[in-house]
Amino acid sequence: MVDPIRWEGGADGIVVLTLDHPGRSANVMNAEFTAGFVSTVDRLEAERDRIAGVIITSAKKTFFAGGDLESILRLGPDDDADPRVLKNAARRLETLGRPVVAAVNGSALGGGLELALACHHRIALDDPAIGIGFPEVTLGLLPGCGGVVRSVRLLGIADALADWLLRGQRHRPADALAHGLVDELAADPASLMAAARAWIAAHPDAAQPYDRAGYRIPGGAALAAQLPALPATLRKQLKGAPYPAPRNILAAAVEGAQVDLDTAFVIEGRYFTELATGRIAKNMIQALFFDVQRAGARDQDDTRPPVRRVAVVGAGMMGAAIAYVCAKAGLDVVLKDVTLEAAQKGKAYAEGRRHDQALLDRITPTADVADLAGADLVIEAVFEDPALKRLVYAEIEQVAPDASIASNTSTLPIGLLAEGVSRPEDFIGLHFFSPVDKMPLVEVIRGARTGDAAVGRALGLVRRLRKTPIVVNDSRGFFTSRVIGTFTNEGVAMLAEGVPAASIEQASSQAGYPAPVLALMDELTLTLPRRIRQETAAAVVAGGGTWTPHAADAVIDRMIDEHGRPGRSGGAGFYEYADGRRTGLWPGLKDEFGGTNLGVPFDDLKERMLFIEAIESVRCLEEGVLTSVVDANVGSILGIGYPSWTGGVLQYINQYEGGLPGFVARARALAGRYGERFDPPALLCAKADNGELFE
Repeated sequence: MVDPIRWEGGADGIVVLTLDHPGRSANVMNAEFTAGFVSTVDRLEAERDRIAGVIITSAKKTFFAGGDLESILRLGPDDDADPRVLKNAARRLETLGRPVVAAVNGSALGGGLELALACHHRIALDDPAIGIGFPEVTLGLLPGCGGVVRSVRLLGIADALADWLLRGQRHRPADALAHGLVDELAADPASLMAAARAWIAAHPDAAQPYDRAGYRIPGGAALAAQLPALPATLRKQLKGAPYPAPRNILAAAVEGAQVDLDTAFVIEGRYFTELATGRIAKNMIQALFFDVQRAGARDQDDTRPPVRRVAVVGAGMMGAAIAYVCAKAGLDVVLKDVTLEAAQKGKAYAEGRRHDQALLDRITPTADVADLAGADLVIEAVFEDPALKRLVYAEIEQVAPDASIASNTSTLPIGLLAEGVSRPEDFIGLHFFSPVDKMPLVEVIRGARTGDAAVGRALGLVRRLRKTPIVVNDSRGFFTSRVIGTFTNEGVAMLAEGVPAASIEQASSQAGYPAPVLALMDELTLTLPRRIRQETAAAVVAGGGTWTPHAADAVIDRMIDEHGRPGRSGGAGFYEYADGRRTGLWPGLKDEFGGTNLGVPFDDLKERMLFIEAIESVRCLEEGVLTSVVDANVGSILGIGYPSWTGGVLQYINQYEGGLPGFVARARALAGRYGERFDPPALLCAKADNGELFE
């Protein structure tokens, strides 16, 4: 049997347990670990009289990676997911009667932090690369191995929920120390182990605070006043979106705080099982954990050396942010604009985010095109004007003839832009999302003549930036811009139908979108979709086709031309603004567009937005713009805010009630009520008829 825990006993009586699962890059909470942990606790209890204390540490880069998500995907609706065997062993460890220290020498996330909390003292390496936290809520789960129960008893309900359980954040060790779930920091591994031994020597009678007589959960009298407000606060945060994990976390925390420890563990286990056996958690785990790792996967030419020196042309908001994330990844960056002052202003973006001088020294602002020489890759981030971009490409090729060229365009076809370069096989699209330093996705666009080497080099760069790539083929709007445009247009079309703006916003929030649709339009600015529409219409007509206006077009034009309300950047849009802050929907919307149509079912409002994006994604797959279901699902969640509870645009179709046939029937019903744009594409109908899924 594989033993995932190494036992080392010393003359001082301290047992060092090293987590080191053979054949795995990380320690995970699977059946093998559970069996090994139980047998280790059995041995500790048997040899208790010869033991002075226990130190738990890791031989991996991470302390402990968390639960076995593959096993959760295999759970059926009637299975019991409560890891009670492991919880019982952890409880036996913390009541061993000997001091137990977690020497956290790598990231402790989820199950790793739960294991550390079952120790009496936690010492972590003071390394900002280490993450400590409970990310379970971001995967539709809750910490089910004692994490809810112990964090509440150590911190109190309010702090445990706000700082750890409901947000899913990864804290740096220093932050975890300040918040109270880490007790001590160490500068290096040797100091870490020395501090652990010293603490054991000084605390021979260590016990958990909640196991001592008279212990009360922090919060005291204030807790009674806080409890009634907690559900209301959570409802306000979720805005009606169908995410059960936060609700279950809150329930497990509150109910568990009112009973004894063992009963609290049972309550936590029941709420965990409800989530782990449900569809939403499986959707989120598949998309946000497994699919993210597979996104952008291609058989690719990786014979060219990786990118080490990047040039960014255009030091505006996007260009400056791209330069910053490249420098943050350790790359040398030249940031060029038409004037040195503009380029320096772009570098100031990095200066405002990091005071790391080494990072800032890697960014060289310039107005001289000659400084692009020596770059492995030049990223163009100038205004969305094909003529301007071609002038830029000509300049680049004069001074950096061997560099790959990438455009950060969000909509212009790569084939069209490639007409301005002499080596189209080395030209590619790299669509970053704003804000660049926070958004995790990059859309890699392959033109008709883009070579495998260029794709491979681009994927290597994106992963170097610690972002998730998806690869799509060329098309106007590509995948993400094209699909999100259907979402925003649908929201505006509802306004044209006289649906109250507040109902539209509430419907998009309850569907699970991170931003209400009209608020998102204001952020993007109304002029952007109009410009894209005009360019697309011109291209369709030039190609011999007929352009059919959308119901949203007239609303957008009136907002801009008649009312001077282009969006947030212009100080007025669908919303009112004061000092740049949104204050409420513009009252004039009701006068201009009616706002008295209460006859559209609320479920229709929600599903129209979800369906139109899913249908357009199928069209992208049908046309070959998308070549991977994984890229569609990951790109929709990480790039354009498709609700993560769905598992992504194509998984939403898979898991719709009645499967693909049920989705097709509902799409046809929506088409009959609201327009042929909801007609299911032929690919979708064929899969439904054949009993297939999007896989």
